[in-house]
Amino acid sequence: MIYSGHQFGAYNPQLGDGRGLLLGELVNTEGDKWDLHLKGAGQTPYSRFGDGRAVLRSCIREYLASEALHHLGIPTTRALCVVTSDTPVYRETTEAGSTLLRLARSHIRFGHFEYFFYNKRYEALKELADYTIEQNFYDLPGMKEVAGTDQGYQCFYSEVIRRTATLIAQWQAAGFAHGVMNTDNMSILGDTFDYGPYGFIDDFNWHYICNHSDHSGRYAFSQQPEIGYWNCGRLGQALTPLFDDGELIQKALDQYPQIYTQAYTRLMLDKLGLEEEVEEDATLVSDLLQLLHDSHCDYTLFFRTLSNFPSNQTSEQLQQLVNHPSLAPWLNTYQERLKKNPLDDQTRQKRMKQVNPKYILRNYLAQQAIEKAEKGDYQEIEHLMNVLVSPYDEHPDFEHYAEKPPEWGKKLEVSCSS
Repeated sequence: MIYSGHQFGAYNPQLGDGRGLLLGELVNTEGDKWDLHLKGAGQTPYSRFGDGRAVLRSCIREYLASEALHHLGIPTTRALCVVTSDTPVYRETTEAGSTLLRLARSHIRFGHFEYFFYNKRYEALKELADYTIEQNFYDLPGMKEVAGTDQGYQCFYSEVIRRTATLIAQWQAAGFAHGVMNTDNMSILGDTFDYGPYGFIDDFNWHYICNHSDHSGRYAFSQQPEIGYWNCGRLGQALTPLFDDGELIQKALDQYPQIYTQAYTRLMLDKLGLEEEVEEDATLVSDLLQLLHDSHCDYTLFFRTLSNFPSNQTSEQLQQLVNHPSLAPWLNTYQERLKKNPLDDQTRQKRMKQVNPKYILRNYLAQQAIEKAEKGDYQEIEHLMNVLVSPYDEHPDFEHYAEKPPEWGKKLEVSCSS
């Protein structure tokens, strides 16, 4: 598949699946259509000077991450299996050439539309849009009546914006940083796509950069909502030849901030166990995030521990986690807020544990599994999968996966090299 895209803010006209082969589509027994895609299968017409290969390290990272996000309820492509070999592949070091079999509802990216737009192939652009709508957006309310018109394309574009904004709100609430949000890495369906130097936040840091190649911090954790908006703008620009009334594009794009804010607010209130939103909740959430940032508190452990609040033991555990003078005032405010909550403590605590995972794919856990796999031992991957497929459960035999990472585990550098 050929496409183009904006990479780190600059347009690159020469992209495409340089190491990917789209094998075809299949429909499963439930009627769902899936693309089968080999990642790392060898050179393609778009490999340029690359070898078309992937390495075991990156394949395992995508395999684990895509399954981790899926079981957190975050839209994503899936990974069916990894095949490795003795074929040497040269990156920073010599690594084992491997292939990932990826499943996706579609492999169409924002960058596909950009490719036809910037090459002024407007008939092909319309053909791609009509195909995408027919395959994946035809069941939207009223689409059958307006397909192929300004209203139909606006409906399509608006839905892409809604899915993208909602996806990024889910990333933010889960503490997930993608790392390379180029437009060619954006799925038209709003699925998490193209895993590279991603990372779940350990110690909370608004400005967390998971990709050590991102020297300017363009794709830092705090930037992801704005980048999602910017990328949707680039898609809107690429769709302009389809519209007689270009203002419809801007009207659709203008909805992004509100959609994102509503989705993110709802997710954060769920994490706090709050049933209904009240005016002061925005301050409650922002004060908490600032507290976590200032104290470098472990994001996942904090919310999981808070799920047992209130109790003396929980307060002590939170104090150990946060160790900041602002914690006590915030907990007092939170406790007062809970008095207005219609849920009793037991129901609230149960709900909070259903949205605040005990287990996430921390970088150091993935790294340990990779190092063992490179020596032929895949058992650690299986152990990790036990908790990643049910991250909200207790798993008493795997408690060590829920612990704070060691200091070395917080400092791992991950790049785009794969």
